[in-house]
Amino acid sequence: MQVNNPANSRITLDPDHAEHGLAQLVLTVIELLRQIVERHAIRRVDGGTLTEEQIENLGVALMNLEVKMDELKEIFNLKDEDLNIDLGPLGKLL
Repeated sequence: MQVNNPANSRITLDPDHAEHGLAQLVLTVIELLRQIVERHAIRRVDGGTLTEEQIENLGVALMNLEVKMDELKEIFNLKDEDLNIDLGPLGKLL
């Protein structure tokens, strides 16, 4: 799998680049989940349902995940825009 070109971020099957395409797909799913968790965390913080310790732990966990994502993007030579795959008629994922 690989991206056709940056302007058309669809994932295509290519046996010679399967590792890169798989990494792109996995990191895209992780980034989508990270954004969902972050939005939910913000709602909980704004709603006042978390203790100060929980807020601190959540912030640290989200920062650590962002650092790890940056490391993995560097390893697989991916940019943020590479994770925003095109879903055809549905538009961009992220």
